[in-house]
Amino acid sequence: MHHENLQIVSRPRLWRLRWFAIAVAAPLFGVVAAFGTVQNASEPVPVQTVVEPLDLPAVLLGDIRPVTYFREERFQGSGSVAALLGHLGTPSSETTDLLRSSQAVRSLRLLEPGTTVGAKIGEDGTLRSLWFFAGSESLVSIDRLGEGFSASRHQVVPLREIEMKSGQVGTSLFAATDAAGVPDNVAIQLAEIFAGDVDFHRDLRRGDRFAVVFETFRHDGRTLRAGRVLAAEFSSQKKTYRAVWFQDPWGKGGYYTPDGQNLRRAFLRSPIEFSRVTSRFGLRHHPIFQQWRAHRGVDYAAPAGARVRATGDGIVEFAGRRGGYGNLLVVGHHGGYRTYYAHLSGFARGVKGGARISQGDVIGYVGQTGWATGSHLHYEFHVRDQYRDPLTITFPSAGPIAPIEFAAFRREAEPLVARLDLLKNSNLALIE
Repeated sequence: MHHENLQIVSRPRLWRLRWFAIAVAAPLFGVVAAFGTVQNASEPVPVQTVVEPLDLPAVLLGDIRPVTYFREERFQGSGSVAALLGHLGTPSSETTDLLRSSQAVRSLRLLEPGTTVGAKIGEDGTLRSLWFFAGSESLVSIDRLGEGFSASRHQVVPLREIEMKSGQVGTSLFAATDAAGVPDNVAIQLAEIFAGDVDFHRDLRRGDRFAVVFETFRHDGRTLRAGRVLAAEFSSQKKTYRAVWFQDPWGKGGYYTPDGQNLRRAFLRSPIEFSRVTSRFGLRHHPIFQQWRAHRGVDYAAPAGARVRATGDGIVEFAGRRGGYGNLLVVGHHGGYRTYYAHLSGFARGVKGGARISQGDVIGYVGQTGWATGSHLHYEFHVRDQYRDPLTITFPSAGPIAPIEFAAFRREAEPLVARLDLLKNSNLALIE
């Protein structure tokens, strides 16, 4: 066995090596410790825990206030008032007492479907009060009075606010506005504002965009109603339409482009809100006579009873029954224009020969009278006794902003246009 490189160290020498290593390493540990501490740190502050009893004031039973619960529930309309009170947490005995009060019952008759009802209920289930809005600016309150109830109704002063919404069309305009949180009456206004430029039955495309600035009226944090559209934008097929509301000193208002051109056309593009075209102007195979014939108008599919609007100002020339037209309404307009509305189920109140009507007025209701295989409206547009296609004809515009009012118009229009720009830039930022 060979041990040429093996060195044996004696125990005394081994201990000397260990003490030498400790002596060399000691300054190094001091350096490492210096990196883990803050130099020139202050001396530690002594901490002492002191526990002392505190004298709490005696709680008198009379000082404990009863607990009150506040609940809200939406009245669906399909259920009864008793069911609504049950959802609010009112015991059946309280509901019985409430419905025995003639004042309370008369007030509850003002409830409309969709109305939010609030209730204040005691810890023991006692109904203290009930309240809801009837109409847009009337607050109804039913309060406990001894063993019975009293009711009151008073006007409230709503707070006017301005809201801004935007969205993109997927399947329909109404679906898009619902998704964006736009109230239905605002969506209808939006369609009416651009009705002279956009046919929402024929021109609507997936990806079309809209933006709208409108009034909202609130009270105590609750939305009472949506008001007028103040500004709007609609982009479709690489075209963008903008509108701002302006009212002159005489109280006449309307929608105009930002440069003052009137958006109101002499005629609306469609006589029905949110429908679809089932038969266009031109040659078609007649569904009853089973032969090719010239179709001199446009057919709009709509459920029976749907409202039909006058597409322009005019005077009723005929309202009655006429052959294959069924119930027919003919309106004469200035400039040699005439419009026909056929297959109606009936006419609106006051609509008869000689009656003066305005654009957008409800003049009748969709039906299936005459030669009709289903519920729809047949609409014709005549120019000097010549049939014209209402989907393609160019309608004349109303007058622009008067020169004397243009400065006032610009002052009101510019901040509204700025809001539309803000909505547009926000949309671009979200897309990016």
